[in-house]
Amino acid sequence: MPKPSVKSRSKRKTTSRAGQPTKAAREAHVHTPAEHTAYLQALTESNPLAIVVLDANRRIEMCNPAFEQLFGYQQSDVAGAELDPLVAPAEMNAEAVRLSQRAGAGEVVRSKSQRRRSDGSLVDVQILGVPLKVNGKLIGSFGMYEDITERRRAEETQRKTEERFRRLFEGAVEGIFQTTPEGTYLSVNPALARMCGFATPEEMTQSVRDIGAETYADPQVREEFKRIIEKSGVIEGFEYQVRRKDGSKIWISENARVVRDANGKIAGYEGTIEDITTRRRAELERQVGFEIIHAVNVTDNLDDLLRLIHVALKKVLYAENCFVALYEPSTSMFHFPFFVDQYDVAPPPQQVGRSCTAYVFHTGQAMLIPQRVFDHLAEIGDVELVGTPSPSWLGAPLRTPAATIGVLVVQHYEEDNAYTKRDLEFLSSVGGQIAVAIERKRAEAKVRESEAQLRVLVEQLPAVLWTVDKNLLFTSCLGAGLTRLGMKPNQIVGMSLLDYFETADPTLLPVAAHRRAVTGEPVTFHVEWKGGSYACHAEPLRGADGEVQGAICMSLDITDRKQLEEQLRQAQKMEAVGRLAGGIAHDFNNLLMVIQGYADLLAERLPAGDALRRNAEQIQMASQRATSLTRQLLAFSRKQMLAPKILNIQSVVTDMEKILRRLIGEDVALEVSSARELGLVKADRSQIEQVILNLAVNARDAMPEGGRLTIETGNVELDASYAHPPAVLSPGRYVMLAVIDNGCGMDAATQAHIFEPFFTTKEKGKGTGLGLATVYGIVKQSGGYVWVYSEPGRGTSFKVYLPRIEEEHARVGREGQPDSQSIPRGTETILLVEDEKGVRELAREYLEMSGYSVIEAEDGHTALELAAMHAGPIQLLMTDVVMPGISGRELAVRVTKIRPGIKVLYMSGYTDQSVVHHGILETDAVLLQKPFTMVTLASKLRELLTAETVQ
Repeated sequence: MPKPSVKSRSKRKTTSRAGQPTKAAREAHVHTPAEHTAYLQALTESNPLAIVVLDANRRIEMCNPAFEQLFGYQQSDVAGAELDPLVAPAEMNAEAVRLSQRAGAGEVVRSKSQRRRSDGSLVDVQILGVPLKVNGKLIGSFGMYEDITERRRAEETQRKTEERFRRLFEGAVEGIFQTTPEGTYLSVNPALARMCGFATPEEMTQSVRDIGAETYADPQVREEFKRIIEKSGVIEGFEYQVRRKDGSKIWISENARVVRDANGKIAGYEGTIEDITTRRRAELERQVGFEIIHAVNVTDNLDDLLRLIHVALKKVLYAENCFVALYEPSTSMFHFPFFVDQYDVAPPPQQVGRSCTAYVFHTGQAMLIPQRVFDHLAEIGDVELVGTPSPSWLGAPLRTPAATIGVLVVQHYEEDNAYTKRDLEFLSSVGGQIAVAIERKRAEAKVRESEAQLRVLVEQLPAVLWTVDKNLLFTSCLGAGLTRLGMKPNQIVGMSLLDYFETADPTLLPVAAHRRAVTGEPVTFHVEWKGGSYACHAEPLRGADGEVQGAICMSLDITDRKQLEEQLRQAQKMEAVGRLAGGIAHDFNNLLMVIQGYADLLAERLPAGDALRRNAEQIQMASQRATSLTRQLLAFSRKQMLAPKILNIQSVVTDMEKILRRLIGEDVALEVSSARELGLVKADRSQIEQVILNLAVNARDAMPEGGRLTIETGNVELDASYAHPPAVLSPGRYVMLAVIDNGCGMDAATQAHIFEPFFTTKEKGKGTGLGLATVYGIVKQSGGYVWVYSEPGRGTSFKVYLPRIEEEHARVGREGQPDSQSIPRGTETILLVEDEKGVRELAREYLEMSGYSVIEAEDGHTALELAAMHAGPIQLLMTDVVMPGISGRELAVRVTKIRPGIKVLYMSGYTDQSVVHHGILETDAVLLQKPFTMVTLASKLRELLTAETVQ
């Protein structure tokens, strides 16, 4: 069909002002049916959409080339065929029939579906079915098919992409968010909701209206966030804390960027959030461990260590209320070296009771004890409330590899869930580290204390400690012994050993000893240096590798010890002589008893003027002189029988003053002085008189041309310094008796022998050599000490120290001597016990001559038998003190049991050493010293037998 020219179309007015076709236009476009068919054919053939025309029976009348190309059918092949069975797959027949029915009913149908091509393949198409009507009558329809395979593929790809992103969004481990510029959530993924404690994203977006105000734990973080992201548009790895729905805090790391609109304005923010609480907690926990180690290394004491540990703990958990309780096994008590609390103060050390702290200590397990757990434990009696109650309490044992030493506690007074299981695990793990740190600090404190004690010991040790290197140069020198050498600590450091000993001889003993020590050989040697005597020892000084680096040496000043050893040897020598003298004197005393007794009896029976009577009297005089000599020997040997009484020495001096003045002569001036309220001593008065007399006589002999003799008494209190030579005395309170002369004096050699028996400086025949020996024996036997100081030409000073007796009153007196002209007589029965036959026979004769009946026994066993067998009364037991088998003292006790009320009279010259050391006899014992006369014996007996028995 011919087409209208462009010119005629362009110049023809085809529409009216109202937009409707004009009449001319309508007339100009009236075409014939053939023209209409041509137009329709051109329209379908050039249309890119596949078009098919169907009759009323849904059979194909025509199809355009696009249809042929889409489905692979030629029009000639499909004309008159039904469309649906041709292109609709079997599984889609029902759908195709429904669409055809709708189109057959005159309905425009739109659909997306798949159709089958001639080769059996399927193609995605968009279908438009349009009914064809003529004069209102449906004559058929046509369908238009658009190939949407690529579009469907793209849509599927997009759908899958969106589905993938949705799954990523919802299943992401990290939180994903979008917010408004004002800080309101637009969307969040489930991970972020869970992270913040919400059940669903919707709950979170509806609950949180202002992110900064409602979730940021630190308000300042919000300002920092805005500053960074507005400046750069991006923020990476921004770490801060947020509050969850339940109020607990977590650490997050945020990556975010700004979202801007078309005008560049901020439309919001989007980004991701990672929960880094675990990592951050682990980092902080590791940091706490490092800080504990650092605290151990930088602190010197336990208080500072615990303070730094507390600061470190607060970085991980709430520790504003925190204390450390350490257990002391020796006292079973807790003490609290660290204690900080809002309400309570540090308690004093307390016994381990039933507190939560004690519960953790006993179980050895870390415990998280909220209120409900505490109530349960309290109900079953395991714990009780101590201090202010707290709803959240956490304690961990401080356990070393060896033992549990205490408990670390933190608590919260406001929040029930202040602590978590992670806190429990952390505190439990760090508790062991803290315990080891505490033990180390304790050990260091003990080491410092030990070092301080060692330093004080070395500084005060009366010795010298020093070290030298391999070249024999002093590297240290310490010790209190330096004072005696006139040196200060480390004064000679750097000096050569040869220079110190002022020698160039390497074979000098101390130098040679050091040379051996630095070669690895220990050496002990002795040195006399600067007026002192020193015992020295040198050891090789080795380093950590065992190699010898020098020598370490010590010297002990033994100057005083050597003097003391010399005194000890002297004392031992005197003790040996004393034993010999005592033994001789004891046996001689018994012989003298017999000699003197029978001489007395002989003189008594001979008439006056008889030549034999004069012989007997000469025997008496000789025996009396011999008796005096033996008593001096016994006093020296400290085996003389004593009757010690409490007395005042000054009263003894006063009573002897007249005798002493006559004794020393007119050319010697006597001065006597005494301290006020002089103390009392316990001693035998006659022995003290003998000491004074012997010292006075010795002083007079030292002043042949006259001089001055001073006797002084006083109270003294001696400290430990007197425990060293020359006066070796135990510290305590003493009464001093001093006898001082200005005579010729003595040299050191003489002083070394003055207390030896029979040693004398007097001319032959003028001295016995027992005067000072007797003084020494008496003083020692009385528990005292005698000290002498003398220089030739400058006189001599003797000082006697006797232990002071703390009693206010003493009965001081001298026993009266019996009248030799009258011999008291008696008729009582006496049990006489004496192992020496001669003494026993003499004593029997004395007793019988005095009117007494005598039962004689030679030893204690015989005496006991006689005491038990004798039918009549026995009024008195007269026994020797020292006898074989049973001593006199023991015999008296046993006889008293057999015969209660019997009186006892002891006789002896001395008692054995054990009795001497234990007080000799009781204070009230009656003693008769050998040798004795018949008059003395008779007087003692009557005095004893007539005395009232003290009940």
